[in-house]
Amino acid sequence: MQREHLGVAVIGCGRIGTLRASLAARYPGVNFLAVSDAEQHRADILAQRTGADLSTDDNLAAINHPQVNTVIVSTPEHDHREAITQALEAGKPVLIEKPIALSLEDADAIIEVANSTGTEFRVGYSRRHERRWMLAKEQLLQGRLGEVLGIQSRVYNTRAQMLQILERSPTATPVLDVLTYYVDMACWYLDGIRPVEVVARSHAKVFAGMGYDADDVTWAIITFENGAVVNLGICYALPAKYPSVGQSSRFEILGDEGVILLDADNKDSLLYTDNGAPHTYVPDHNINLMFMQTTSAADFAVGDFWGALANESRSWFDHLMTGQDIPHATPTEARRTLEVTLAIEEAARSGQPVTLSA
Repeated sequence: MQREHLGVAVIGCGRIGTLRASLAARYPGVNFLAVSDAEQHRADILAQRTGADLSTDDNLAAINHPQVNTVIVSTPEHDHREAITQALEAGKPVLIEKPIALSLEDADAIIEVANSTGTEFRVGYSRRHERRWMLAKEQLLQGRLGEVLGIQSRVYNTRAQMLQILERSPTATPVLDVLTYYVDMACWYLDGIRPVEVVARSHAKVFAGMGYDADDVTWAIITFENGAVVNLGICYALPAKYPSVGQSSRFEILGDEGVILLDADNKDSLLYTDNGAPHTYVPDHNINLMFMQTTSAADFAVGDFWGALANESRSWFDHLMTGQDIPHATPTEARRTLEVTLAIEEAARSGQPVTLSA
């Protein structure tokens, strides 16, 4: 898969598509950039900002352009399937935003096309590209924790940010859109061990009162085939002006010979300003107090992008240029994560345990 140059098509010109296109434009190996969005003016604005060579509202035109040899799909979650399958059928490696889809039916259809065409695609779970999470994986690979007995994690954020997600994709609930990161991490850290059962409970008030079918708080227990127990929780209904500007999380890995404790609340990186600081995700939402390193994707600072999504994008480009191995989630891993998150929602709705497929 080694290439001298990359031609990148970014499908979807929203927040993450804008970041991906900006990173592609700065990458030395990219000599052609196409951007596409259902709204032509959004594609035009991004093309102007990045110097893209092609701006269009026709995804297929961007994907099939002869100078494009890799595609990044950054459409809303519910629109993933069409653009991904178009790129796979064109034989062009694809990086897509998590989750792979919002239903197993769509995920299976995408994977079937990938298998039939032999085209590579990976799913962007950007926590895998943040230093603390990567170091934790390395300790597990080195066997320093022995057997993992259990994992506990929780993630918090504000209702203001969750509303941005729900307005973009009303079925992208906190579990499917955000807790999916931590399901992915648990399964990555327990690589090769199958999750077999999910129990979950949830409570809905804030978002239900706004007309959304989304829970405010969800807690789940996932049991793995070796007996390891994973407890994951999420609340994306904190007050709108709470100082987090992204995921505030904690993650604990408990082994029979060691333990890893990850504190990603980032309360040690604090800004207070009388002038108000712009929220990195929510437009026109200034806050006086900010935990600066909580931005989930990447931060623009000192003339460049820094953070997990930036690392993930550059690693993908490096992989395409040199063939080096990468930690991006495979289709099989992404489908497993989707199955678990869907099971969490089902178990929370029914109040009954959900058995996962073999």
